[in-house]
Amino acid sequence: MVSKASRSGNGQQTGLSARFFQKLTSGVPGVLFVYWVSSERDSHRCPFISEHVQSLFGIEPSDLSDNADPIFAMIHPEDVDAVMESIRASADTLKTWSYRARLMLKHGGYEWFEVNAEPERQPDGSTLWFGQFHNIQHYKDLEQSLRESEAEFSFQAGFQRLIARLSTEFINLGFGTIDQCIDELLRSIGLFFKVDRAYLYCFTEDYSVMTNTHEWCRDGVPALIDTQQQVSIENFHWWQEQIEGMVSGSRVVFIEDVDRLPREAAPERALLQEQGVSSMFCVPIRVRGRVTGFFGVDSLRRRTWRLDQADLLIIVSGLLSGALERNRLEEELLNQSIRDPLTGLHNRRYLMPRLDEMLGRSNRRGERFALAIFDIDHFKKINDSIGHLGGDYILQRFADILVSQTRSMDVVARFGGEEFIVVFSAVEHGDVRQLVQRILEAVHEESFIFDDEEIPVTVSAGVAGIEEFVDRPATPDALIAGADYRLYLAKQAGRDCLVDVSGTLRI
Repeated sequence: MVSKASRSGNGQQTGLSARFFQKLTSGVPGVLFVYWVSSERDSHRCPFISEHVQSLFGIEPSDLSDNADPIFAMIHPEDVDAVMESIRASADTLKTWSYRARLMLKHGGYEWFEVNAEPERQPDGSTLWFGQFHNIQHYKDLEQSLRESEAEFSFQAGFQRLIARLSTEFINLGFGTIDQCIDELLRSIGLFFKVDRAYLYCFTEDYSVMTNTHEWCRDGVPALIDTQQQVSIENFHWWQEQIEGMVSGSRVVFIEDVDRLPREAAPERALLQEQGVSSMFCVPIRVRGRVTGFFGVDSLRRRTWRLDQADLLIIVSGLLSGALERNRLEEELLNQSIRDPLTGLHNRRYLMPRLDEMLGRSNRRGERFALAIFDIDHFKKINDSIGHLGGDYILQRFADILVSQTRSMDVVARFGGEEFIVVFSAVEHGDVRQLVQRILEAVHEESFIFDDEEIPVTVSAGVAGIEEFVDRPATPDALIAGADYRLYLAKQAGRDCLVDVSGTLRI
């Protein structure tokens, strides 16, 4: 500790020493100092501090000779406790005091400084530190820049790996797994970009209705998909303009702040606020050159988006577009292989696996179903009289009747030539007879006109139900054989009738 006497001493000598040290330190970068703390640690001061403290912080060196509070008042509030703890640790251990903290400069604003000082215990128990502190903001800026560069490199590398993984999954996806792959993409993108929802919507042909087909939500975030089915956008005029921008210019829709949507978007703002959305991106999805929907992400909180966020989401939408286009092509190819090209009905390739599935459900759960074979009466004569084009017309019109008179849960197939099969799901025997009768009546009521000539057409039918197979195994072939035999009986009975387990029913 520097005693009071030694501090006062010969006034002239002390003055010369102060001027000497100030001149000596004026050429040294940073602030040189001697810092003293009492043994009780209830007072502190700077017996010496270089004049840089005035140019940096606006504090006169003499203001610190009796109390160091002014310089400590410059420390950033978040750093004060840690600085004081570092001083106590150095005083206790007499190890170098080395620390970094932010100090407020003379003209405002904080910058980083680093202190390095050696402690020395005084006879009275007080502690002196001899050292300096200097501005390290340049190094902090460089460090931050390097961290940001490293973080950006890590982000870009992570995004590339993510896209590569998802691309591989889409390339290798098996037919019928497109939904699982889309769900995984939404989950992966949602977690990577730290959003709250990621989703896919599709449009109707005229862009008047949209449907949420896939959705991922962060844990604790309510799902919206059930409320977003067949949503009419008739009253959302601002959103209609955004869709037009997607369709005509592949424009990305970015809503930075839902609360600041324009006045004309009041219905859209109300809906999004009700859904808890704060900001969102929507990117168009194109399949075969046409915008069929959009991929989007929601944030339920205010956030700062990347400047290239739209570009990154466009890459994701391109991946989705390619996968959906490939899936649509595969579906078309599959439909061509399982549908009859003349009537558009399913064919045998589709029918037989469906029968196996229905038999399996019947065995496990007791589900009832029945199979009916329909045959156009005297079809060869019709072909001979009006030609094959006329015969094709009759086949197509009868196929239309079958579709119109059956339910979506039923399977309707062209079995071959002029024979058609309908598998009626979840029906009792009496109901099947009524359904088949209705089809035969519809044929009676239909006018078959080809080349301005009305062609008389009747149909015969044979029916077999799963409940009949109690003493022998039920198989697709056995069911078809049973119905085919009854079709033969219907032909023998004069045609234009149906035969089932109860006998013949003529229309």
